[in-house]
Amino acid sequence: MKTILVITDIIDGQVNGVATTFENLKMLAGKDNFKIEFINPHCFYNFSAPRYPEVKLSIPLRIGKKIKDINPDYVHIATEGPIGLAAKLWLDKHKWKYNTSYHTKFPEFVERIYHIPEKYTYNYLRWFHKHSGVVLTTTQTMVEELKENGFTGNILSWTRGVDSNIFYPRTKTSGLTLINVGRVSKEKGLDDFCSLAYPNAKKIVVGDGPYRKDLESKYPNVEFVGVKRGNELAEYYANSDVFVFPSREDTFGIVMIESMACGVPVAAYNVTGPKDVIDQNETGFMDNSLSVAIDHCLELNRTSVYEKSKKWTWENCWEIFKNNLVTVD
Repeated sequence: MKTILVITDIIDGQVNGVATTFENLKMLAGKDNFKIEFINPHCFYNFSAPRYPEVKLSIPLRIGKKIKDINPDYVHIATEGPIGLAAKLWLDKHKWKYNTSYHTKFPEFVERIYHIPEKYTYNYLRWFHKHSGVVLTTTQTMVEELKENGFTGNILSWTRGVDSNIFYPRTKTSGLTLINVGRVSKEKGLDDFCSLAYPNAKKIVVGDGPYRKDLESKYPNVEFVGVKRGNELAEYYANSDVFVFPSREDTFGIVMIESMACGVPVAAYNVTGPKDVIDQNETGFMDNSLSVAIDHCLELNRTSVYEKSKKWTWENCWEIFKNNLVTVD
């Protein structure tokens, strides 16, 4: 059995796309005679990032010893935070080969939250990924965006999936309902969703995060239900008419394909992420106006949305990941 070491700044069990991706890859790897081990913030002293407590900053002392103790056949650096950086420096010094992945619009996030200009973060990211055997990113649009921002080397798009045992069409029992699922943070554009004046519609936000209290105080007409998982989450999707995805900064958005797998179309802006995931006027609708996008989504056939969603599988995600692994020596 071959060992893949995944190095990440993401805490186990967090509700985000990176954590969800590697949880599913770990399961599929085992079925394919691979073993995935993790080095993550649990391995080190860590603390919450200022103004963003869900992000954990670690002090990754003696990371080289941890890497050697695991003795992996392959290494994948999943994030560009302190742990990813320490691993990169050690791997480069010892001439170990590795892959990396680019999951989110990190420069845009850093500028919005910490007011650091994008150009400085892009300089860091170009340097961070330049020795990677393969840079796996979320969509073909992101491949092109990274190249436009000066990234070089082998950059490939890397699909995502859903668990069809959990996310599938169910009987809808509620009235007109609009839903958003995900981390409740400022960069997700949730003000655009919560402030929508859509006639006779109930609006529900599923998830938690640093921006939740602010949104609850500003929008008392919106129902905030916290984090939901598994079948309970699937019920929220299935009891909705439209999933509203107001983010302009996500590079994929697994929540969109989870919604589609439940037969629920997605209303979004025509930006990176949605435009690679939504089949326009088939599994959702993109427009500069979310209200217009919702109008079109309400006309779509839920069975057709579900059928179109079947192309998104974790098996495909694993195959791309596996087929592009590079041995450490």
